[in-house]
Amino acid sequence: MARRLDHLTLDNLTDLPVPCQSCVFWELDPVRRERAVHAGEAAQEKESWISQVLLEWGSCGRIAYVDGDPAGFVVYAPPAFVPGARSFPTAPASKDSVLLVTGMVYPEYGNVGLGRTLVQAVAKDLLKRGGIRAIEAFADTRSVDLGYGGCLLPADFLLRVGFKTHRQHPRHPRMRLELRSVLTWREEVEAALEKLVGGLRPVRPAAEHVPRQP
Repeated sequence: MARRLDHLTLDNLTDLPVPCQSCVFWELDPVRRERAVHAGEAAQEKESWISQVLLEWGSCGRIAYVDGDPAGFVVYAPPAFVPGARSFPTAPASKDSVLLVTGMVYPEYGNVGLGRTLVQAVAKDLLKRGGIRAIEAFADTRSVDLGYGGCLLPADFLLRVGFKTHRQHPRHPRMRLELRSVLTWREEVEAALEKLVGGLRPVRPAAEHVPRQP
């Protein structure tokens, strides 16, 4: 299967599942969210949010494609751009973090590592930007995978990809992934691979000494 990851933009927003194209659970506070949904303006608010974050901060999402078809996505942004997170019992998010707010792997592409790949892509992006210490997420302890089922990421999935519980809650713990641990892990893997490759290199036999003729 050929895979690629693209930045989330207004041009490929329609590659998200239809309900997600107009979902403003994270993008608006509860009052504005209800008002937008009632007025039928949620889709426009979603587009406005993406435009604002792209303009003021930069890339805020990734979409995974398999053989040209959309297969999953993640959305992330600094806490200041995510008013919907402020009502959670484990809020506020840490000031040194970026919030991984939501994500999904479409059911037909489950169990092939796309969820982990998407999280790694977010970590790689944030490491390049600098000044960001961690990724945080408000999790759901009731969900078990990244398939269809809600706006929150499953706590079990986050634990599997390296997050730790930063603030406990029976339903919505706040999880955290330190970027320095990602960097250390990457360096350790690269060093281990180099050591392995070095160990596999054939040892050249010593040149045979041939006495010079008088």
